[in-house]
Amino acid sequence: MTRVQVGVGAVVSEGGRILVMRRAGAHGAGRWGLPGGHQEFGESPERTAVRETLEETGLVVRPTVRLGFTDDPMPDIGRHYVTLFIACERLDGEPELREPEKATALAWLTPHELRARRTELFDPLARCLDAGFLDAKPA
Repeated sequence: MTRVQVGVGAVVSEGGRILVMRRAGAHGAGRWGLPGGHQEFGESPERTAVRETLEETGLVVRPTVRLGFTDDPMPDIGRHYVTLFIACERLDGEPELREPEKATALAWLTPHELRARRTELFDPLARCLDAGFLDAKPA
């Protein structure tokens, strides 16, 4: 039986740029996505964003606002996610690849640069961009 899972994407932004990772080893390999992952039982979306960002990039972040969600069926791999996007502010650290089996590169890109790379984006990030969540100025 297939079930819908909850994913969380951390939108870490500075100076109009958003931290993205080139995915590896999982669905969406080779495409740019956000730090993030599965929400665990009893964990808030904000806590998931903080935990996953630290695990994947070494950055300590503070969640600021829930930006929205996307519905992400992936029939070709038999998965379906609802992805929640959480804006985050960097508190400490410099981004580094902490889980090379999950990502091969990091970059800071503007929403305009992401749109120019639309075909290179992981589907949830592309839908997030299309919904305008990355254009908002989080408080």
